Amino acid sequence: MNEKESEIRAAFRQQAEFCRTMKSPLTASVLDTIAEQLSGDTAVGRRLFAWDGDPSSGADNVTLRLSGGLHALARSGKDAALSAAYAGEGDIAQAVARALVDHDAMLESWLDSPPQTNEVGRAAAIMAGLLVAAGRYPLPIDLLELGASAGLVLNLARYSYELGGARVGEPTSPLLLAPEWRGDPPPGAGVTVVTQRGVDLNPVYLSDPAAAERLIAYVWADQPERIARVETAIGLARAFPPAIVPGRAGDWLEKRLAGPSAEGAMRIVYHTIAFQYFPAEEQERVRAAIETAGAEASDTRPLGWLSFEMNPAKTACELRLTLWPSGEELHLANAHPHATWIEWL
Repeated sequence: MNEKESEIRAAFRQQAEFCRTMKSPLTASVLDTIAEQLSGDTAVGRRLFAWDGDPSSGADNVTLRLSGGLHALARSGKDAALSAAYAGEGDIAQAVARALVDHDAMLESWLDSPPQTNEVGRAAAIMAGLLVAAGRYPLPIDLLELGASAGLVLNLARYSYELGGARVGEPTSPLLLAPEWRGDPPPGAGVTVVTQRGVDLNPVYLSDPAAAERLIAYVWADQPERIARVETAIGLARAFPPAIVPGRAGDWLEKRLAGPSAEGAMRIVYHTIAFQYFPAEEQERVRAAIETAGAEASDTRPLGWLSFEMNPAKTACELRLTLWPSGEELHLANAHPHATWIEWL
């Protein structure tokens, strides 16, 4: 076994262990089986064992590319044994091992692009941050999302929330996000979103049924509550399509922030577990564009930067808000990566 093959197998085992800590034993079993059964005799194995890059979850994330393909295959019904095993009615290890051989070409195509889960639960964390920003500056908000994927978080004004006992958002929404809340509730300020725009290198357009199904497939199969949330959010996105364009975050943001915001409006730039995947040069361009615009901000034209990204130890996400003109940075909360719990600081 060469060094790259060892690295690939280790990446799948590491992701499996993470899934176990996230209470997803079925997905962990799928990943463990891949680590054990992956073969250089298949197109998937040959491609992975020659992978030119970092296969880990913090980089190319090949583990969730392939597990997403297997979940899609199980949902499609094209492999009866795999579908049954995903439903808890068969041996998952045997079914996955067989599928890796029988559906090699289909699964190999899932290695072409990184996973886009667009976890809608993270909208609860962003809404909590917006409540703080609105408490400081009670103004209409223009939202700008980097790495928007399908725009499910960008559509956050369409959802209802229960955040530490505070009920906010759209009261008639079919989607209620109510994470386990630890600590004091966020401020009770009202949030009025007037525009929401986003950019993604490869946007997911949910008018395409295949694209919507692919998005669902990246959600771990043994987390039905997440699948239900994303399906409801997809329905809302089809009724109220978010404004997303293809492009690089730095290019797009520089143009969006080039001129002053409207008088009496607050621009908020945000991202959720996306910034960490940007190349270093792209991160610097984003940071420079925000800081340049922040230097021009005022109390009647404030700017906010809201970040929901993994902490350095990869144990939780940090919700951070920087507001201009003051430039004050606030560490608002720590949270589960899917925002199933939020610890307010």
